[in-house]
Amino acid sequence: MIQDTGSESDSLVTLNDWIEKACSNGAVPVITGMNGDMDTVGSAISLAASNPNMMACGLHLGRISKRVCVELGAPFRKISNSSDLPSNIGGIIIVDAASESQIGFDLPEGIPKCIIDHHESNSWQFSNSDLMIKMDVSATTEIIARYLINHSSTTLTEPVRKLLLAGLITDSGRFKHNTKHSFTTAHEILSDSEIEYASFVEWLESSEINSSERGSLLNGMQRAKATESGDWSIIHSYCGTLEGRLAGLLLGIGHDISLVSRTRNGETRLTARATKNATSQGISLAEIMTSIAQQIGGEGGGHAGAAGWTGNVDRITAESSFISNVAKIPRESK
Repeated sequence: MIQDTGSESDSLVTLNDWIEKACSNGAVPVITGMNGDMDTVGSAISLAASNPNMMACGLHLGRISKRVCVELGAPFRKISNSSDLPSNIGGIIIVDAASESQIGFDLPEGIPKCIIDHHESNSWQFSNSDLMIKMDVSATTEIIARYLINHSSTTLTEPVRKLLLAGLITDSGRFKHNTKHSFTTAHEILSDSEIEYASFVEWLESSEINSSERGSLLNGMQRAKATESGDWSIIHSYCGTLEGRLAGLLLGIGHDISLVSRTRNGETRLTARATKNATSQGISLAEIMTSIAQQIGGEGGGHAGAAGWTGNVDRITAESSFISNVAKIPRESK
């Protein structure tokens, strides 16, 4: 595996060299994480736009991603397994996924792969022809934006800029969990564009929900319970859909952490959010979800302020594991 540990500019040069070599050898699918959120989808489509031999594809488009792609006319190919990929592949790029299991299907063997990611932890297995590009940024779209700015500026059309900005805004929680460099990246995306930021955010957040989904959110809020776990306060509930939105709503009540669970077809999913104050005082939801996976199985990870876990255990067991892991973390003084 090649993992560039030099400067950001050196890493981007290494990435550009890898892409040019892979594209010269055949098609290069740019594969998204199976959750299909705006960061992974925006990253894939924007990067694929820089070379005609690249194609953005993945298992699923999330609610916001689907609407944004439709309204911008952004090309994205849905695939169900590796047999849907082109036959002549020069390399595979995976964006915003911390492990192969997070893309939802097995990759073909013997093909060089490039992982572009920003999660705190990852469990990828690498060969000598593979490349890992990992940066301490708020969203994978930040990495892609910096790559395009430095190596393919003509790719930065208005739709591509909107895809990058949408991924950055949504994955940083509207800049609540961003690094200071995120503002610089956002400024560079907006420079020389006709995007009006406030209107864009309003458009991005204007997705409609139906009466059934509104009912699910209301029921989830009514079921919410507060728990003191060591030095931290947790508000938790469960629902059947829109777990991320419910977690965001619950966090606004004033607790350190919100936790929402969902069980479907024997599989339980945990979705958690934490305040910026909590993450600055020691909470890392990514580490907590990783610990849960180590203890009871499944897959877990994400960011310090937003993370998830999925596994085949009952909801109570999963919630209890989360709460007990939070209790082990001391609150650091500012």
